[in-house]
Amino acid sequence: MRIIKLTAISAAVLASTAALAAEPVVVVDEADASVYEAEPVAVAYEAEPAYQAEATNQNTNTGVIGKTAGAVRNTTGAVVGGTKTLFNTAVNPAAVSAEVGTLGYGANVGWALNENTELQAGWAGGDVADLFGGDFDADDVNYDVDADFSNPYIGVQLRPTGNWFTVGGGIIVPDNDFDVTANAEGPNYRIDNIDYNASETGTLSGTMEHRNKVAPYATIGFRPNITNNWGVFGEIGAAYMGKTDATVVSSNATGNVTATTVSGTTTVTGDDVAKAAEKELEDKDWLEWMPIVKVGATYRF
Repeated sequence: MRIIKLTAISAAVLASTAALAAEPVVVVDEADASVYEAEPVAVAYEAEPAYQAEATNQNTNTGVIGKTAGAVRNTTGAVVGGTKTLFNTAVNPAAVSAEVGTLGYGANVGWALNENTELQAGWAGGDVADLFGGDFDADDVNYDVDADFSNPYIGVQLRPTGNWFTVGGGIIVPDNDFDVTANAEGPNYRIDNIDYNASETGTLSGTMEHRNKVAPYATIGFRPNITNNWGVFGEIGAAYMGKTDATVVSSNATGNVTATTVSGTTTVTGDDVAKAAEKELEDKDWLEWMPIVKVGATYRF
């Protein structure tokens, strides 16, 4: 009789175990919910959460893989989201502006970094020598100037007080050429206190170019809005263009030229006169600090 009872109890335990094995068990981690059929086990245990299994280096691969997969998916989403935000910002500028000033005629595009900061990229150029008066003096020689400007730039515009007052700064990549022609004063070119006979020298002409390939600049200005979309602006400041390289030639380079000094007269060549004018131009460093004065109109999106 005892054997029959023990047999019945054993059968009941086995049936219960089989029933548990047949029921699906849902294992849920932070990233995914998956259904697994539990394997029959001889010893009951309490499953640890996935993060605990990972921390204690137990063999709970389901929880670890689920958490890692979620992390990879979230990281990918963050990267894609960040790229889309950057792309949308780049193709959707906050404003476009047209300008005219001492750097030339041009335009720029602005991207709002926040409500008081704007990134700008633009270009200004052309022949704007007339904005500088069309001529300048180097010592006692007056020069007529023609200019060919190209000034791409990138910078930041700040509104430190949150209103129309602005402070700007950035860099210019200048490619500005100046063509110069000397004007004789009376019968002579006076260069470094020496009078050279102008008719014997012929025409003195040349070019000038600033040495800096990258020029930092700074400005202050105002940018009031006229309507919700339209506004105007004005800026003043300076860019450091660096020292000047000059090349001057004489139309009578090999001819004899009479040079008069306080101690008497001597004879030089037209090329000698051109070299003296060239040195004087470089010593002057004309527009080493390029003034920035510009005005314009802005359309805000």
